[in-house]
Amino acid sequence: MKVLTALIQTIVLLSVSMAANLKLPSDERSSPVAVGEAAPNFTLEDQNNNKVTLSDARGKSPVVLVFYRGYW
Repeated sequence: MKVLTALIQTIVLLSVSMAANLKLPSDERSSPVAVGEAAPNFTLEDQNNNKVTLSDARGKSPVVLVFYRGYW
């Protein structure tokens, strides 16, 4: 019984910890980006784990976004 109680407590603590680390976007969109509309700013990691922000490249060089689902 003590093992089961300890397991449940561990699961609860992990769940609370994970929930506390969730970050929701502050300006969540409710509609897709329209044709001709500027893309919203975002930050992602490149293949070398460097952070890349869209606003850093905007106006300096062409930007191409490719969304790859990872499977077909």
